[in-house]
Amino acid sequence: MADDLPAPSEGKFLFYDTEDGKTRVQVLLEGRTCWMPQGHIAALFETTPQNITQHIRNIFSDGELSESATCKNYLQVQKEGNREVNRNLKIYNLEMLIAIGYRVRSTRGTQFRKWATQTLNEFLVKGFVLDDQRLKAAETTFGEDYFDELLERIRDIRASERRFYQKITDIYATAADYSADAEITRTFFATVQNKLEWAITGMTAAELIRSRADANEPHMGLKTWKNSPGGKIRKADVTIAKNYLSQEELSNLNRIVTMYLDYAEDQAKRGNVMTMAQWVGKLDGFLEFNGRDVLQNAGKVEKKVADALAIEQFEQYKAQQCRIEASHPVSDFDRFVDDVKRLDSPNPEETNE
Repeated sequence: MADDLPAPSEGKFLFYDTEDGKTRVQVLLEGRTCWMPQGHIAALFETTPQNITQHIRNIFSDGELSESATCKNYLQVQKEGNREVNRNLKIYNLEMLIAIGYRVRSTRGTQFRKWATQTLNEFLVKGFVLDDQRLKAAETTFGEDYFDELLERIRDIRASERRFYQKITDIYATAADYSADAEITRTFFATVQNKLEWAITGMTAAELIRSRADANEPHMGLKTWKNSPGGKIRKADVTIAKNYLSQEELSNLNRIVTMYLDYAEDQAKRGNVMTMAQWVGKLDGFLEFNGRDVLQNAGKVEKKVADALAIEQFEQYKAQQCRIEASHPVSDFDRFVDDVKRLDSPNPEETNE
């Protein structure tokens, strides 16, 4: 194409492939947005450069966008015979591309609008956008700023108070090709908690709740709860699988998550790009490396069945506690009354004298 953008070693770019696979358009990344010259825009939307020029003029004249905010010159170096020729090429940013896309009456326009609004804009703002071509040439397309920001995110995740499995999903979300709507993401998010708890206990979250929720056990089998250690157990506490884990089990879980975080930080320091599939595989790899079983299915107990059983046990436990409290005052007021009674009653030894 006559107005090709610089080669990979001279600029950062990605490719947009049309859904029919017939057209691949080079997109320049700069200033946390993307840019295209008119020739690429015309190819993208299957129209003529003259038509694109007319749309751009109308967008400016209608006041929809300003030229200074959406257009700039880009130095283009071309070889013509034995000499190099420098020309200024006008390129347009993401806002303009979307605006043109809404005006172009073509299937390509609809496809690009969907891609740009749902994917490109979100990832460019976050600083993590690429395609397969960029993954294959990571050393030329990811600068120092990318990995500095990635390290900062990983360290924030490590320092956060989020639950173990949430830290794992936070690391997964740093994948260079991360998409919240991808099937691999939905599957990973749906199974990561079960994978971790299975690795530690040999049970999924639902199986753990069903196995350990017991009205006849101290604290109903819970090892921790919101108001622990001295406060009352609530219904919401008994349906959280992590609350049934022992201190040793929590320690084992923490070690696995720490290794995962250490690995993520090491990859960022070394300038290695990680994908969603790699993070999924890495979690399984860490579990296997630590001699833990890797969950291969969804488990034998549904979460709603386990929750119903736990709530049933909670109601029994609550009734038992009410009976105990009725015979043994436990409130601060009751304790105060008992203390007053003891102070007012004569000392048995003094009475005998």
